[in-house]
Amino acid sequence: MKTFYNHLHAQHQGKVEMFRGALVPCFEVPARADHVLAELQRRQLGAVLEPHTFDEAALTAIHSPRYLNFLATAWDQWVALDPAHADKDILPSVWPTRTFRTDIEPDNFAAKVGLYSYDAGTPFTSGTWVAAREGAHCALSAAQAVLSGDRAAFALSRPPGHHAGADFFGGYCFLNNAALAAQHLRNAGMHKVAVLDVDYHHGNGTQAIFYDRPDVYFASIHGDPRTEYPFYLGHADETGTGAGLGANLNLPLPRGTEYATWAQALETALAGIAKFGADALVVSLGMDTFEGDPISGFKLTTQDYLRLGERLARAGLPTVFVFEGGYAVDAVGVNAVNVLQGFTSP
Repeated sequence: MKTFYNHLHAQHQGKVEMFRGALVPCFEVPARADHVLAELQRRQLGAVLEPHTFDEAALTAIHSPRYLNFLATAWDQWVALDPAHADKDILPSVWPTRTFRTDIEPDNFAAKVGLYSYDAGTPFTSGTWVAAREGAHCALSAAQAVLSGDRAAFALSRPPGHHAGADFFGGYCFLNNAALAAQHLRNAGMHKVAVLDVDYHHGNGTQAIFYDRPDVYFASIHGDPRTEYPFYLGHADETGTGAGLGANLNLPLPRGTEYATWAQALETALAGIAKFGADALVVSLGMDTFEGDPISGFKLTTQDYLRLGERLARAGLPTVFVFEGGYAVDAVGVNAVNVLQGFTSP
């Protein structure tokens, strides 16, 4: 299996995030991807490649031009306000909510940051745009490899992507890599594509992007949004709208869920994908379902990820894996590569 690795990911390295009323060191750190890369190389599980370069149209297929322009210029705007800002990350502090307008971009920088974000836990750093854009190219390259005949490919990048919407960031995510990969598959002629999100946290951005579309099926297994981040999406009654009605499947589960129950939800998701008739599969591969994850609540074990990979292989679809969450840093490499090894094992 080819892995497209974001060699620029460490340029995004937040200093602090807001967590439970305090500024704390970031959970989303460069070592996450480093551990996965080291484990891939240790097991010699295929070539590790730099991504191809894609033009702006590949990004605007999912994200609004206004939002992309903000991401590309935000750091320069921030430092222009005060040169001392070069030593500080950007964290939003004000947001538009119900009844507020979002069609007019404010001139005030703090208001502009709030317009394009939804939480105070996602620091924007000097290298965020460079890292996120290269990560998007990794996801697009993995999709292109599958289009060229590979059974599967892996986009190993950070920051992750599945919480990012068409015009907003949050949940450590800035560009939605899984959505970009799915759209690239569609643009190249795949009639129907499925996105399966196995991260502990609901892929709210991916759902929002495809919610009214009949050509991309979104299925997510995640912590119950009544108690788990991102809280406001991911309920079971969200099944799509308009032409997309029936192409969205949420399978929320309570904290403490172990693999036996989680695997039943996986079967439900894969049955929905099979009924949909997908030509290809994109997997938002979050490893924060692990029993040792510091900010999540499921109880999957390291061995369970081998079984996950084996089951995904039996779905029989060309598959793009996109690295998402997973914050038990010392275990994330073994867990992620177990999925890939399980998928590729005879």
